[in-house]
Amino acid sequence: MSTKPAYKRILLKLSGEALMGSSQFGISSEVMTFLANEIKGIVDAGVEVALVVGGGNIFRGEGLARGGMDRITGDHMGMLATVINGLAIQDAIERIGLQARVQSALRINEVCEDYIRRKAQRHLEKGRVVIFAAGTGNPFFTTDSAAALRAVEVSADLLLKATKVDGIYTADPKKDPKATKYSTLTYDQALDQRLSVMDQTALVLCRDNKMKLRVYDMDRPGALMKIVMGDDTIGTHVTV
Repeated sequence: MSTKPAYKRILLKLSGEALMGSSQFGISSEVMTFLANEIKGIVDAGVEVALVVGGGNIFRGEGLARGGMDRITGDHMGMLATVINGLAIQDAIERIGLQARVQSALRINEVCEDYIRRKAQRHLEKGRVVIFAAGTGNPFFTTDSAAALRAVEVSADLLLKATKVDGIYTADPKKDPKATKYSTLTYDQALDQRLSVMDQTALVLCRDNKMKLRVYDMDRPGALMKIVMGDDTIGTHVTV
């Protein structure tokens, strides 16, 4: 493994559920502290870091729609939930000495910046962590699609999806003991097999723009650092 980062700029996708820790709802301060320190380690190593965060720990538009709410209204509520999470991550990151900016796809100028691609790139060049909130700003699109879109827009070298398992499996390893892990996978394989790594729109966007994707276990201490330093044994690689 190299002593210099293998990637100059990454985008890390976090689910809202990942922020809950062992709770059933909300934001865990322990998880926030852990994530902030993991991110600080790679920023100090010279990696430019962008984040996209979900809102499932607070609201999920699709779930609200199943309960009878108008889907577009539910999705807008979900987008606002991601802004709450983004502000929480910004606070955790800044408390340990880094600079961070939240950029929202919805205009909420009182609490965060509007998403402007060139401004986001400038923040990254200055070593600031940029947190993209409110998804794409459009209903019916997941935060996975937002992560793929923003990774392409800011010219990230790698899109990382942090999950609760150590990669992509043939089935849910928590439910199927016979499930086996993929070390590498192509986007076409993931699409053809309808593997639940990301939604189809996000996978197609990554494939068509030749974006490298890695799925890994966010709870493993030091895993993020090892990945950006070039350790190919962690998680599952998805490539063209």
